[in-house]
Amino acid sequence: MTQMIFVNLPVKDLEVSKAFFTKLGYTVNAQFTDENASSIVISDTIVVMLLKEDFFKTFTTRTIADTATTVESITCLSAESREAVDTLVDTALSAGGSAAQEPQDHGFMYGRSFLDPDGHHWEVMWMDPAAIQG
Repeated sequence: MTQMIFVNLPVKDLEVSKAFFTKLGYTVNAQFTDENASSIVISDTIVVMLLKEDFFKTFTTRTIADTATTVESITCLSAESREAVDTLVDTALSAGGSAAQEPQDHGFMYGRSFLDPDGHHWEVMWMDPAAIQG
């Protein structure tokens, strides 16, 4: 069985967050979406569960991080090319996200990052396959 990852994120406005991620080209899995949560399919093995903050709190006794001042994690997605990195991040910025860090260009590896509407930090990285093998 292929192992999957489900990233669970608290969101302030579920509809705004759903719209943001669908503008990035991801799809909503209606089977796992209701008034409290939405399942966003990034790939066959990566799903983001957007949970309204009050609903998210039912899964933990800890305080939700204030993403205006703290980072709870950085979620990094791979891209097939440098151009794909730019396309996804530029789309995120035009869809309501904001820049998180300056681009990183190491020649064999290139990445950019953005914050989604709730302040969650995302990175998009491309690495030259030849550099990985060598």
